[in-house]
Amino acid sequence: MELPWLGEHCSERSCKQLDFLPLKCDACGEVFCKDHIRYDDHKCSSAYKKNVQVPVCPLCNTPIPVQRGQIPDIVVGAHIDKDCQYNPAQQKQKIFTNKCTKPGCKRKEMMKVICEQCGSSFCIKHRHPLDHDCRGSSQPISKAGYAALMRASHATFKSPGAIGVPSNGNRQHNRYQEKRQTKTRLWQCHCHTFECSRAGG
Repeated sequence: MELPWLGEHCSERSCKQLDFLPLKCDACGEVFCKDHIRYDDHKCSSAYKKNVQVPVCPLCNTPIPVQRGQIPDIVVGAHIDKDCQYNPAQQKQKIFTNKCTKPGCKRKEMMKVICEQCGSSFCIKHRHPLDHDCRGSSQPISKAGYAALMRASHATFKSPGAIGVPSNGNRQHNRYQEKRQTKTRLWQCHCHTFECSRAGG
């Protein structure tokens, strides 16, 4: 036999195989082959020293004591069914409490999203006045109406005589006042829309 000093024999009585890479049991300290290294395979008398399991509940992170001979999975399952303090349904109710007031919408948000015009709370999808048919201080404008107002505001700003002071007559003065009021309303509408879009993200 070549190199007889290499390796060790397995300590299991039924095996005694010569193993060149023997493994030492961390409980009893004896040497075993790869087939008998586990505690159950060599009936380790010191396994109780190492085989202590304290599983932790995956939901509430509480250590759960397991008696010797009990299966940890069953004990943890019983804890989750009876004693676990974690309740995802309660947490969801605590976080998402702000219900959208748009008729037919059932979404809830973590924070209140309040419309500046009507003061009601809405979800992210219905936060803009056009999306929830706002009945606030001003009448809601359709998207087509808004586009028309924007085109008119650009035309008013570009016209050369829009800001000039009337030279003669009441008729000209009235037209000047009407143009000025229209321009002011369009500018306010434009500014309000810009502020809403900035506030909404």
